Amino acid sequence: MQNFRIKLSLYINYFVFAILLNSVGTVILLVQGYFLVSKQGAAYLDPYKDLSIAVASFIVGAVVTKVGYRKSMIIALSAVTIACFIIPSIKIFFAVKLLYAVFGFSFGLTKVSVYGTIGLVTNSEKAHLSFMNFIESFFMVGVVGGYYLFAVFSKNPETGNWFKVYYLLGGLSFFALLMLLTAKLDESEIKKEPNNSFADDFLKMVKLAALPLVISFVVCAFFYVLIEQSSMNWIPTFNKDVLKISEPIAIILGSILSASIALGRFLAGIVLRKLKWFVVLISCIAGAAITLLISLKLAENTSISSVTNFADVPLVAFVMPTLGIFLAPIYPAINSVILASLPKERHGAMSGLIVVFSAIGGTLGSVITGSLFDSIGGIKAFYFSLIPMAILLFFLFLFYRQQAKLKSNIGFNSMGGH
Repeated sequence: MQNFRIKLSLYINYFVFAILLNSVGTVILLVQGYFLVSKQGAAYLDPYKDLSIAVASFIVGAVVTKVGYRKSMIIALSAVTIACFIIPSIKIFFAVKLLYAVFGFSFGLTKVSVYGTIGLVTNSEKAHLSFMNFIESFFMVGVVGGYYLFAVFSKNPETGNWFKVYYLLGGLSFFALLMLLTAKLDESEIKKEPNNSFADDFLKMVKLAALPLVISFVVCAFFYVLIEQSSMNWIPTFNKDVLKISEPIAIILGSILSASIALGRFLAGIVLRKLKWFVVLISCIAGAAITLLISLKLAENTSISSVTNFADVPLVAFVMPTLGIFLAPIYPAINSVILASLPKERHGAMSGLIVVFSAIGGTLGSVITGSLFDSIGGIKAFYFSLIPMAILLFFLFLFYRQQAKLKSNIGFNSMGGH
């Protein structure tokens, strides 16, 4: 199969980073027991990760076409492999912070490169949409797997035995690196202006952000990630504080959302080959809103009592995370559409913008929901998620109009020619 090895390497690459990045919540808990740091001190691991992603994406987006997608991913995986093998021998809290900074920067480098590579290994808009959803679904499989992988190594955290998990993760990263080193990728299409300076490339990325099509997309991406991250980060707390479910069970139930997103993206990879993307995404937003409303009504009518075993878990705890099935296709689909609407040499810069605004949206979503949770309670805080859903619906329509106008004006589809 054409491009099979490079596609397989992208899947493995994304799977590894899914585990690494989404382990931060578990590690925040573990470092408190091992290093005896405060919750506030442990919480700084997340900014080390997220800010590194944003910084890397912003810088790399302007120059990745010069360095090359494959070479950029090789650099990222090499850094992660070395960091994972070193950290179990150091066991210093500051070193853990640097570890997540390495993960974040490497993922920023990788995500921009992966998104750009998808444009090179697919030959139609529908193929691009499908592959984007499949690879994002595999990312969520890694997220779910990471919960259970860390659980195996997290017994008696005060002993530091959990550091050994990084040897395994380093091995996975090294395997992904070997796959990439043996894969071939034709990047001639993206290297049309090799003599541009960094300032020229950076200016082009800024100008790209000013296009009406890109502006409408950026708003869509921002609000989608705001919705997704506010749900992923706060459903476990919702389970614990609102539904009175014990902490271990609340955390496990929280993984249902990640599994739902993985399933939704896998199914979307099939459906989007047959149906128009705009129809699918509008239906998804409606489905997510209805699921959320049903869940919150169930929560309001659930008698509050302590839940310490799975047999007593209320229905709402299983229903609410299924909104991930509906949210799942939106992000990969809009990313695919914007990339498919632009010439391939602009995919690197556009991918950088995608990751930057996604990181900002995710951070704000978590902070806003947390503040609302404290001030008005969990149920009302989640009702507020309907507002960004409505905004997303409006800008999705604008994005669709802009994309349709672009295609009709220039009669060009960068994925498949005229």
